[in-house]
Amino acid sequence: MKLSRTLALGAVSGTSLLLLGACGSKNSQHLASNQTLHWVVTANLPTMDPSKSTDVVSDGVLNNVDEGLLRIGQNSKLRPGVANAYHVSKNGKIWTFDLRHSKWSNGAPVTANDFVYGWRRTVKPSTASQFAYLYNHVKNYRAVNQGKKAPAKLGVKARGKYQLVVTLLRPQRYFKYLVASQAFLPQNRQEVQRYASKYATNSRRAVYNGPFKLTGWNGTNDDWTLAKNQQYWNAKATKLKAVKYQVIKDQGTWLSQYQSGKVDELITDGPQYRELKNSPDMHVRNSASMFYLEFNQRDGFFKHNLYARRAISLAIDKRSFTHNILADGSQPPKGLVPTKLAKKDSIDFANAAYVKSGTTYNVKRARVLWQKALRQSGRSSVTLNLLADDTPNGKRTVEFVQSQMAELPGLKLTTTTVPFNVRLDRSTQGNFDMVVGGWIADFPDPISFSALFTSNNAYNRGQWKNRAYDTAVKNAEGQDANDPDARWNDLVSAEKTLMQQQGIVPLYQPTQAQMIKPYVHGLQYFPTGAQWDFSRAYIVHHK
Repeated sequence: MKLSRTLALGAVSGTSLLLLGACGSKNSQHLASNQTLHWVVTANLPTMDPSKSTDVVSDGVLNNVDEGLLRIGQNSKLRPGVANAYHVSKNGKIWTFDLRHSKWSNGAPVTANDFVYGWRRTVKPSTASQFAYLYNHVKNYRAVNQGKKAPAKLGVKARGKYQLVVTLLRPQRYFKYLVASQAFLPQNRQEVQRYASKYATNSRRAVYNGPFKLTGWNGTNDDWTLAKNQQYWNAKATKLKAVKYQVIKDQGTWLSQYQSGKVDELITDGPQYRELKNSPDMHVRNSASMFYLEFNQRDGFFKHNLYARRAISLAIDKRSFTHNILADGSQPPKGLVPTKLAKKDSIDFANAAYVKSGTTYNVKRARVLWQKALRQSGRSSVTLNLLADDTPNGKRTVEFVQSQMAELPGLKLTTTTVPFNVRLDRSTQGNFDMVVGGWIADFPDPISFSALFTSNNAYNRGQWKNRAYDTAVKNAEGQDANDPDARWNDLVSAEKTLMQQQGIVPLYQPTQAQMIKPYVHGLQYFPTGAQWDFSRAYIVHHK
């Protein structure tokens, strides 16, 4: 979620891109006449504004209708996007991208100035982009984002129409992954200014430079279409004519639609997975994501109340939840950073940073700490509310947590499930006691998670604050950025602090168990970021 959002290379390992279905000329010769893929999501599309996207639904669509400097390709390798080449200076601070001649869906050229404009718009404070922090290595980011310098001072400039030069404050090894993400997409100034506050609020109020263009989305409806973009520079490689999306929130309905051939994929729940796990249509994949509880620590009961936070964590049996309730292959967490995201010397980061007390189940200890929490608050009882999405797993989560909280005397827990975009808005506004949030890594590095809970990060919606945590993350991004060992230790230290102080409660690491029709080929899945790329997909002939 983003889930709110949400690729291993070199020293970072454990995640990979999966190319689903056979590829090659033999199958290409037997293409179906109807090249339409029918796809399902469980939440509505909140926005098409790259500066304001915060969720996997928007990211997934943006990844297919727009294109940044680079794209993630097969085997997790970066491949050219709008940039057909790039160069990094010896000191690692100057990145120069050479752009190909490409077009927006309205026929206008995509130029270096479209990147300059889009990046400045994302960073300037009036946009209030929650992903602006990804620019924190770009020169003058902080001053621009805080309104102390004009957006024109951001360290990005156009050198002619087809060369982009980026100046970083300090080296950033994973910057190449960032420029492949949605927060770094180009934006057409004319279209943004034409629609002003209405920009990208429906499919007609935007233009697109990717393999597809969005059609049929009015801003609130439950279905929309990605139509092949004939203006795309590599349109000849895009075989699909359309990807038809629909929102289905009921798991039984989704299964029925899949079995009847009305949709081409199905993410199974626990009972469905148990029944269908031996089907040749089944694909089980790791996801570089985590779901967790956030506490509202802006004010009120949870602020400075470590006893309360630890008691709630200890009262939740995460193993029982994943194995008996979700039962879909999801795993109990070891911490915030998921397993198989990053390794060093064959040691998984999640193991290196593991704090047993942060995720274990111990209801006896939980009751003791809960009584201390009540005494600290000066209350004998408290009523709290747990907020979550109205998705099947969102409902299962709140029901399970509510049942577990019955073990804490003096706690009455009510639950609220709302549509995804409503939950996002309430979380951002701090309108919750506890909320089920989630995150998918934007790139294969622990910092993609660790940065979330620094004091001033927009995604730290509960506003947990810890100086030691902030310092460790700052060092990893600053003084130790070019020292792999020191940087690793910084991030391990940060994770341990987060768990020892129970800034959040990790709940489960999802595993995606998905049915894909056998006639669908060439789908590209990524454990991080936008997850799906339809640009190489196609439908083979079938009965």
